[in-house]
Amino acid sequence: MTYSQAVLNGDRLALSRLLTQVENDAPEGRTALVELFPYTGKAHLIGVTGAPGTGKSSLVNQLALYYRKTENKRVAIVAVDPSSPFTGGAVLGDRVRMRDLAGDTGVFIRSMATRGSLGGLAQSTANMVQVFDAAGFDVIIVETVGAGQSEVDVARLAHTTLVVEAPGLGDDIQAIKAGILEIADILVINKADRPGVEMTEKALKSMLELAHPTQHVFLHHGTYLNVAAPETGLQKQLWIPPIQRTVSTEGKGIVELAEAIARHVAHLTQSGDWSVRERARLEVELDALVREELVSRFRRDVPQKQYDSMLEKIIQRELSPGEAVKLLMNGRLK
Repeated sequence: MTYSQAVLNGDRLALSRLLTQVENDAPEGRTALVELFPYTGKAHLIGVTGAPGTGKSSLVNQLALYYRKTENKRVAIVAVDPSSPFTGGAVLGDRVRMRDLAGDTGVFIRSMATRGSLGGLAQSTANMVQVFDAAGFDVIIVETVGAGQSEVDVARLAHTTLVVEAPGLGDDIQAIKAGILEIADILVINKADRPGVEMTEKALKSMLELAHPTQHVFLHHGTYLNVAAPETGLQKQLWIPPIQRTVSTEGKGIVELAEAIARHVAHLTQSGDWSVRERARLEVELDALVREELVSRFRRDVPQKQYDSMLEKIIQRELSPGEAVKLLMNGRLK
C-alpha cells in the first residue's frame, strides 16, 4: 500500500512518515502530494501569529480542545518552531506545552523547524497542510514563530488569520511597523488578565480606525491586490477585524474567540471571499513552484563556468545584473 492510500485510510503512522518525506522534499513525498491533491480543499485553515511571549501555543491548545470537545472536529496543528535557541523557543516546545491534547486520536501535532529559510518554509508548510487536508482533518491550525515575512506567508496560506498580542510587551508599535495588523482577520489580546489590557486594546482599535475601510478588501493578505471586487454592496461585504480578549491558561474567552472565527467563516462563504482566497493561495503556490522549476532548469542548461564568468563581470562592474541575465538567457535559447 502506498503512503497516500494509507493516509486516506486513516493510518496515523503512515501520516507521520509521509509528513517527514514531505518536509524533506523526498521523491516519495512529492509523489504522494500529487496523488492526494484531489482530496484536498475541505479543511478550514487557521493561521496564528504574533510576537514571541504572547501565548500563541497555549491559545492554539485551548482552541484545539474547544473544537474537539464542543464541535467534535478533527484538528491538525503545524507548529513552526524557531531553529535558533536565541529566539526564545525550542524545537518540539509546542508539543510539550500541548499536553492536554496528548492521547487524543482526533488531534495531530507536527512541529517544524524554520531552518532559517522562510521561502522554503512556506512551501513546506503548504505541502504539510495539503497532507492533513487530504487526511480528513476539519481544522488545520498553523502557528508561526512570529518573525517577519513568515506571518505574511501564513496569511496567504490561511482562510482565517489570528494575530495575537499581549499587554505589557511593548510590541504594539512593532506589530504596526511589521504590518502584521494588515493581515489580521481577528485580533486576539491574550493574557488579558495583565495590567495594561485597556491600553493595548485602545492602541489596536485606533489602528483599525486609521485603516482606510476599503483597504481590508484589496490589501488583505497582500496577494489579493489584483482581485476585482464588485462596486455594489462593497461596504456590506467588508470585514472589520474584531478584537477578542482571552486568558488562554485559564480557558477564558476561548468560546467567544471560536464564535468570532465561525462568524468569519460565514462571512467568507457569503461574500464569496472563501473561493477568492483559495484561488489566490493556489496561485501563489503555483507561481512559487514555477519559479523554482525555471531556476533549476536554467542552472542545468547554463554551464557553471559561463555563469561564474558573468558573475565576475558583474563584480568588476563591466556588466549590470540586468545585462548579464539577458546574455545568459539569450545564450541558453540559442
